[in-house]
Amino acid sequence: MTDAREVVRAYLDHLGVERGLSRNTLAAYRRDLQRYVDGLPGADLAAVTEADVTAHLAALREEGLAGSSAARAVSAVRGLHRFALREGVVAVDVAAEVRPPAPPQRLPKALDVDQVERLLAAAGDPGGAEPLPLRDRALLEFLYGTGARISEAVGLAVDDLDLRHADPAVTLRGKGGHTRLVPVGGYAIAAVDAYLVRSRPGLAALGRGTPAVFLNARGGPLSRQSAWAILRRAAEKAGLPAASPHTLRHSYATHLLDGGADVRVVQELLGHASVTTTQVYTLVTVDRLREVYATAHPRARH
Repeated sequence: MTDAREVVRAYLDHLGVERGLSRNTLAAYRRDLQRYVDGLPGADLAAVTEADVTAHLAALREEGLAGSSAARAVSAVRGLHRFALREGVVAVDVAAEVRPPAPPQRLPKALDVDQVERLLAAAGDPGGAEPLPLRDRALLEFLYGTGARISEAVGLAVDDLDLRHADPAVTLRGKGGHTRLVPVGGYAIAAVDAYLVRSRPGLAALGRGTPAVFLNARGGPLSRQSAWAILRRAAEKAGLPAASPHTLRHSYATHLLDGGADVRVVQELLGHASVTTTQVYTLVTVDRLREVYATAHPRARH
């Protein structure tokens, strides 16, 4: 049995019976494999070459198929050839080295400066007296002022802060146990200081004692989930789009690059192991440059 259509039927039966795939998934695989078989130069699966599979992948790209759909289609084709080899239908799996198309790069969503200011104002007044709004404002000012990951912020200890020094800085403990020293701006210092003096002592008295900077209403360390909730509540109050856990980190990086910071400096500030990871933010700023050019240059448009 090397007829491609017969092998497809056997493979779909296998997926339905042995693997228990849902009806919808089976229907999607059936469509994907029908398209594949229709594009083959012949009906004999044993005659298919790696070039044929690669050509199919190229055709999917040219059709403008969504990245997730194209990835599923290629996975279906690779599964078909793997099944054919296992069943002794073919002697070689010609699709083994063919990889699904890389998903489109999703650019980080950064807020503009005005939106950041609205978000911070919605979190709380650093001149107020309520302990939780003071904490919320300090947390968001800290995230935007340092580019810290939320996990780094909630894991921050009081001893990691050095805000009284001539060059205020914070020690952040990132992925893999790596630490980095990051400068802290004046607004973040003022908000964190207000929280440490007028809010944290009262919260800490409710708990059992913890070195964590940011505390919950019971005096324990603030969790990542609670920090995300603070960010989401502030975004809703400010009338902004739903904020992700990395919104302020993305905004921090983008605004630094917009302001002329070197990408390698931003890499160090963010704690990225490779500058390639940081360069995704340069794509955001290039879009911004195009937008400014198109609206500001007298001969940008016909």
